Amino acid sequence: MVGAGIVGASLAYHLTGHGLPVTLIDAGLPGSGATRASFAWIGRPVSSDLPSAPLRYLALDEYRRLEAELPGLAIRWSGSLSWDGFDDTPGPRTDDVEALEPHLLEPPAVATHRPEDAAFDPVATTDLLAAAARDRGARLMTGTLATALEHRAGMVTGVRTTAGVVPAATVVLAAGTGNVALCAGIGVTLPVEPSPAVLVRLRAAPGLVRTIVATPSLEVRQLDDGTVLAPTVYRGETDQAALLATARRVRDRFAASFTGAGGTEVISAEIGWRPMPTDGEPVIGPPVGTQGLYVAVMHSAITLAAAVGRLAAAEILTARPARELAGCRPARFR
Repeated sequence: MVGAGIVGASLAYHLTGHGLPVTLIDAGLPGSGATRASFAWIGRPVSSDLPSAPLRYLALDEYRRLEAELPGLAIRWSGSLSWDGFDDTPGPRTDDVEALEPHLLEPPAVATHRPEDAAFDPVATTDLLAAAARDRGARLMTGTLATALEHRAGMVTGVRTTAGVVPAATVVLAAGTGNVALCAGIGVTLPVEPSPAVLVRLRAAPGLVRTIVATPSLEVRQLDDGTVLAPTVYRGETDQAALLATARRVRDRFAASFTGAGGTEVISAEIGWRPMPTDGEPVIGPPVGTQGLYVAVMHSAITLAAAVGRLAAAEILTARPARELAGCRPARFR
């Protein structure tokens, strides 16, 4: 298994749950890549005709399952509020925004309210999944770069790393944008591009934001200690000064939106290089023309990780395709 972000850690957890031996390889620590810079908002689409819709509909139920299996998993089931065209998908409406978010300075008369939505700490959750996999026998190789796939006559037999070759009956690639070069090395084109976004962390008085709030100009959620998480659009920032300027603009928008937020301070801002398939849909399964290789790469990795972990692990174990993954196959790019 290459990649110890939330998708790789979920796959390792579910594979070891079937008793399969797993080696989890990552150039850093679990959750230290794109996972770390995720807003980690999980929800279920109200209606969708996307090929991945059957998978996306499972997202919340699968996290409730994981919550029951892993007592240390801390999910905040706060619900979400959005307005001003943030989300064009039809959803349940509420005119009681002031009761749900009493510190909003200019609450809208009506907003989309999804009370089932939730969020969590993506790094802590990834750590928890990786630790649970290790407790079940998985081997973790952190600080180890995967440099190439071992490949003979269409069969992938292992991974070359900076610590040597790791043989495998099945190599699972869950390394985000890093999957592209590994696949290219064996002649497989994976149409995935980096999609950067900025995550700003602010220090504010606790209790200002109760739900996940989303508008075109501001997305925020708040932790119990007062930390505010606010994702924003990447605008080509190339150094820390530019990131700090972006963070200050987000801070000012937040302070202008919530009463009591005047003393809010910037903690940090970082860029998350999210993997984005060119058609926006997940790429899950064996690439055409290869054996011994399974790819799992997607945007909305946080939302889909629990469901993908369970379904992909069952596919790898049994070789029986999961119907919920039918619209996500690499073969569509032929």
